[in-house]
Amino acid sequence: MQANTVIRAMGALAQEHRLAAFRLLVQAGAEGMAAGAIAERLGLPASSMSFHLAQLAHAGLVTQRRESRSIIYAADYAAMNGLMAYLTENCCGGLPCEDAAACQPARPEETAL
Repeated sequence: MQANTVIRAMGALAQEHRLAAFRLLVQAGAEGMAAGAIAERLGLPASSMSFHLAQLAHAGLVTQRRESRSIIYAADYAAMNGLMAYLTENCCGGLPCEDAAACQPARPEETAL
């Protein structure tokens, strides 16, 4: 993955409504969700949601398809996995991890103060 692609994706996710929409689409699976349903679930006006979804699509994080009168959005899992691979490619100094737990994020209960 190219650095400019990563920057565009990270920029798109660096906004609370877009991050929430992307997480919702990841949960929805390959079937995706209609833009109106996403807006309703997140409590946003449809026009605002359309703007945020366009930003996610421009960043290559979601796909869109038309079904009748609705536009269905779905998370692009290949792009998501590519972003995660880019962010973690130097884990353990670029060597295979001998201790798999070292490469795993802490669970929320372990980070609570």
